[in-house]
Amino acid sequence: MSIAKPLLTAVLLFAAPLGASSAGAIQERAAPAEVEDVWKPAATPRGGVSWATLEATQETQRLEDGIIYAKPVFTKKVKALEGKRIKIAGWMMPLEATSEQSYFVLLGYPPGCPFHFHAAPTQFIEVYANTPFPTDEQKIFIVSGVLELTGQDESGIFYRLRDARPERS
Repeated sequence: MSIAKPLLTAVLLFAAPLGASSAGAIQERAAPAEVEDVWKPAATPRGGVSWATLEATQETQRLEDGIIYAKPVFTKKVKALEGKRIKIAGWMMPLEATSEQSYFVLLGYPPGCPFHFHAAPTQFIEVYANTPFPTDEQKIFIVSGVLELTGQDESGIFYRLRDARPERS
């Protein structure tokens, strides 16, 4: 559902003067309908890992010369996944202008502006694929790969999948 219609409805509802009733009394107005939040992670594939699991990782930060450096503090549940083949769904952020991608970033949430990366380190995975994926930034991919826990170098990358390949739902 487009956000434009509910937003326009809300603006119009509250834009009319409060005393616009025929008797001059203040008229009660119904609250606008709630707008569905479209900023949701990709659904967890059957037998897969949820983005909520990865997002439970905390981070420690330090500031040096105006630059924020972050290190992950992984949960026990996330640590238990290290070195195991996992399955997760997400959106592709291609890193090369080619029809197939063997190296890309998997986003847990729908991509926004291509010039501003909005994801936190717990909301994306660096992917190294043995089987190339077709380049498609609109499609939700289900990816399986061996999970590496990274980020102790303060690179801002907490998760990596090696030996990745496309999966079917």
